[in-house]
Parts: sequence; C-alpha cells; structure tokens
Amino acid sequence: MSRPESPGPLPAPAPQPPPRLPDLARIVRRERRAPRTLHLGAGAGIGALAVAIAGLAFAGEARAQDGSFQTVESIRAAAESALASDGARIEASLDPALRMPPCPHALQAQALSAVNVEVSCPEGWRLFVPVRVQRVQPVLVLTAAVAPGQPVPASALAVETRDAARLGAAPLTDPAQAIGHTLRLGGRPGQVLRRSDLVLAAAVKRGEPVALVAGGGGFEVRMAGRALADAGTGDVVRVENLSSRRVLSGVVAAPGEVRVGR
Repeated sequence: MSRPESPGPLPAPAPQPPPRLPDLARIVRRERRAPRTLHLGAGAGIGALAVAIAGLAFAGEARAQDGSFQTVESIRAAAESALASDGARIEASLDPALRMPPCPHALQAQALSAVNVEVSCPEGWRLFVPVRVQRVQPVLVLTAAVAPGQPVPASALAVETRDAARLGAAPLTDPAQAIGHTLRLGGRPGQVLRRSDLVLAAAVKRGEPVALVAGGGGFEVRMAGRALADAGTGDVVRVENLSSRRVLSGVVAAPGEVRVGR
C-alpha cells in the first residue's frame, strides 16, 4: 500500500501594497507658510507683545485696504513727548520694521515709568515703547588747547550740554569762572573744566591772619585766626583759632575770610 504524498510548502502570500501616505508635499507647503508677525521695538519685552497682539487682528485688513501703516516716526514722537522735560534727552527704542495700522486719530501717550511709555490709537491698538532718558546740563568746555600756566582766554571757552551722569565732580558752568586763570596741567579741546583744574590766585596765604566766620539762623560770630596754607576763593583750607588754638577746616569765602563749621 503506497503512502499518500505529503503536501508541498504553502505558497507565500501575495505582497500587499503599502498604505497610502498623505500628500507630504501639500503638508510641507502648508507648514512653510510664514506666520504673520508683528515687529516691536527692540527690548519691548513680552508685555508689549501681549498688548500689541490686538493690532494683528486688523493689521492685515488695514494693509489690504490702502497698503499704508502708521509711521514709526509718529509713534516715536508720541512716546518721547510723554517724558519730555527741561534738562532731559528722550530716546524711544523702536524697530524700523514696526508695522501698525494707520490711526485716524491723534496718537495718545502715557508714561508708565521712567523707562516705559504706552502709545495707543484711540479705539485701536496699544504699544509699550521702551525709552531711554538722559539728564543733561550745561557745562564749561575748552574749544582749544591751553598750555599749563597759560591764562585761559575767553575765545577758548564755550558752554555745551553734556550727559549729567558722566560728569563726575561738579563742573564749571560760567566762562567768568575760568577766564584769566591758569590750568594746572593744561587742557585739550572738548575737556570739561572743573575748579580743581584751575590755579586760582590765593585769597588767603599761609601764616597770614584771617577772619574765622561761623553762624547760622540769623546770627554770625567772627573770630581771629591764621591760615595754615595758601588757598583760593571756594577752596577748603585748614586754619587755627588764635583764641582756643584749635585747628579747623573751613571754606575761603573772600580774601582774608574763612567760613568754618556752624
């Protein structure tokens, strides 16, 4: 009796087509579409972004209508006007590429702090604009070089406005304070002059008698004293009270006169 033949190997299943992928090109094109961006002033921060987002809703519409935007200079002028004052320079920090819808009304500006201003369009957008405030003051400067020991001529002096934060010790402000005096170390054009730069004629001289003046609140006391060093008007000098023999410091108020502590 013959054995039945064993079945051969089963045929491999027919390959299935891979699942259809989405149209990647279409997705990539959609993702590459640039989002609408609002350009803000440099350093404006997250607060400015959050408030100015309101302008995005109609920024595109405004541009579509006539292609115009609110000028950056008008926003800058509004921001700077909010902190304008005598003796100050105001500089608003704005991105030149800032794009805001044109405002049909006059811009409004309100100082929120010493470094931040809110600029707004009534019934429209708002922006927080960072500003830099520079306090300035008039000072006396040299316009020409002056050699040591050379009297300072009026033609070498001018009054200019400088950043008060960088002036240091109190500078001179009136040409009369320097004309005819000599400079200890000379001077260069643009140098801010201070009292310490000048060699002033001695108003009191070492060893000579001086009047010591003290007082306040409507009364004044004068005592005899002696200068212990040469000094010009406005300089601090050590003096000796001839009655008590005490050594004091005072300010030369006039030739032969020193004002001492109250």
